[in-house]
Amino acid sequence: MGKKHVIETNQEELIKNQEKIDKSVGKEVKVKSSTAGVQEGKVYVSSSYNNTIVTLTNLRGNVLAWKSAGSVGFKGAKKATSFAASRVAEAIANICKKIGIEKIEVLIKGIGAGRESAVRTLVAQGLNVVSIKDVTPIPHNGCRQRKTRRV
Repeated sequence: MGKKHVIETNQEELIKNQEKIDKSVGKEVKVKSSTAGVQEGKVYVSSSYNNTIVTLTNLRGNVLAWKSAGSVGFKGAKKATSFAASRVAEAIANICKKIGIEKIEVLIKGIGAGRESAVRTLVAQGLNVVSIKDVTPIPHNGCRQRKTRRV
């Protein structure tokens, strides 16, 4: 066993990281005249074994913004962690605040590690979560079987 390295981040590095997130948020959010009066929206959390994708839409389903663990800055196996999902949800919450969305409905799909942590982060960021719905597709009997072989 080698030495354990403790990574210390000072206040300046934290501010730089926050500015980097704000810049990426500012690039993708284009406040249109149609989104100016939006106060409600839907947040779709798609969590797989490899990645977590969070999409923000208005009530009609038009996409306002989206983020994934890869776009936030995680690579490889780290994209599938619950920490990455919480960072993605935090970025979406910042976008919601910039647009002016206060009430959200959360729809969760998938079986990854980031399901619960994304929802917890959205609530912790001060967004008013109206409903949480699980829309994971569940198979029921599947497709038709082939006919039995006659010998």
